[in-house]
Amino acid sequence: MKTALGIIIARAGSKGLPDKCVRDLLGWPVIAYTFAHAQSSKRLSAIVLTTDSEPAKKLAQDAKIEVIDRPPELATDIATVDAAARHAVTCWEKSHNATADLIALLYGNIPVRPEGLIDRALTHLEDSGADSVRSVAVVTKQHPDWIHRLDGDRMIQFRSNSIYRRQDLEPLYYHDGAVAAVTRDALFLALQTPDDHQSFLGKDRRAIVCKPEETVDIDGPLDLYIAEAILRAKGVIDS
Repeated sequence: MKTALGIIIARAGSKGLPDKCVRDLLGWPVIAYTFAHAQSSKRLSAIVLTTDSEPAKKLAQDAKIEVIDRPPELATDIATVDAAARHAVTCWEKSHNATADLIALLYGNIPVRPEGLIDRALTHLEDSGADSVRSVAVVTKQHPDWIHRLDGDRMIQFRSNSIYRRQDLEPLYYHDGAVAAVTRDALFLALQTPDDHQSFLGKDRRAIVCKPEETVDIDGPLDLYIAEAILRAKGVIDS
């Protein structure tokens, strides 16, 4: 079985919700849920946190998760995820004298994920021979066929159509952020195309379809309430 490295990604700064990864959610920091998701994986050979957040580092150490200090230039709001991931992979491989064949990228501000999703993504990545596998969910009411531009207050269809039933919309999917599994080769080949910030996903990109409510990405205060409601529905109570 190939070596799979789980990289948890978290920044101290956030314009929408500062220090969102360490905000309280039912008595636990938001990032603690991602720690638990990663540690429950049967496929991950090792787990690291790459961050510039001191509180997040302390939480990771308490959870016995290896910490990689992210350099300031990789912790800005314009730094790319793949650059931070390559730095983490390089540090881990040098420290452990090993090679990470597969990489699972996990955002620290996502406290709600489908159970077993990390392992499903890694298994699909390996079995399919693809360059990457991401979790996606179907677009619902914000579908492009129901979106408009505004000229003043005049509505202009984004795509011309007369669809009024949701069932007639073309199925389209967005990356919900729950997991992105990539091969080491794809991650590092992206250095050859620095202007394409999606190239680390490779050419053969696959998907695992999830339900929209199965993942919550914490970007603002409202997301915390949504995550709390879903976790309570799952039986998670205040610690």
